[in-house]
Amino acid sequence: MNFVKYLYLYFIISAIVILPGLYSLIRFGLKPSIDFTGGSILEFRIENLESPVIVNNLKIQDSLNSFGEINLESVVSTDNIYLLKLKPIDEAQKEEILNNLNKEYGEIEELRFETIGPTLGKELIRKTLIAVILAAGFILAYVAYQFKDKKYGICAVLAMFHDSLVILGVFSLLGHFKGVEVDTLFVTALLTSLSFSVHDTVVVYDRIRETLKNHPKANFEDIVNKALTETMSRSVNNSLTIIFMLACLYLLGGESIKWFVFALLIGTISGTYSSPFVATPLLIIWERIKNKKK
Repeated sequence: MNFVKYLYLYFIISAIVILPGLYSLIRFGLKPSIDFTGGSILEFRIENLESPVIVNNLKIQDSLNSFGEINLESVVSTDNIYLLKLKPIDEAQKEEILNNLNKEYGEIEELRFETIGPTLGKELIRKTLIAVILAAGFILAYVAYQFKDKKYGICAVLAMFHDSLVILGVFSLLGHFKGVEVDTLFVTALLTSLSFSVHDTVVVYDRIRETLKNHPKANFEDIVNKALTETMSRSVNNSLTIIFMLACLYLLGGESIKWFVFALLIGTISGTYSSPFVATPLLIIWERIKNKKK
């Protein structure tokens, strides 16, 4: 199959996907969780209610006005489980909140209480950026060394950043329109997705290298077409097994891992696309530019 024929179509598709998210990233940014901004999380269950609808978010928020701005989420409303996100508080203030809720609604069961200071949040942002930069640097060096040519490493890293922009853009849009926050689990999903993307790219590049060894005088674009044809079904089948598993986990898994799984799902789909349709076309364009210079 002549994949190279539609070279620029692949970049147009990528642009259509990336540009809205890139605009959102520049305009709105990401919505960070307290993992990055600092704050407290208090998760609790309200026991012995006649019906879950008796208690609603606004009533709980009204009873806690003295604690300032509170972001309250109903995590599993059928079980009357609620999650409070608020500015950093100590143990005494937490007990005061629980006492207030206890007076208003009866027995309260505390499920989780965590506090992250602003300093720790800033440190986490710094370490996250360092992790992404180190990952890109190591991948660039490793792929360039293994293939004895820097163009393979550079194109692989560019495809990796393509997938980063897709994931970040999607979550920027979700954060703006749906209030979805990014936390440490999101960072884990992002880095995992990037490793998957590079793994798939290396498979294609390895087939290109092997074909070049066997046919050193063949046209480079014909070699790329042959390599993509031979690896496409393997890559798609491998990715589909992961996508099906993640889709089931997203639909049936718990609320606490929902957006973590969704980030992995987006990353897997983007990585499956970018290996043959971003990393490989970049390689072809590199070769064309090099040949023109000659």
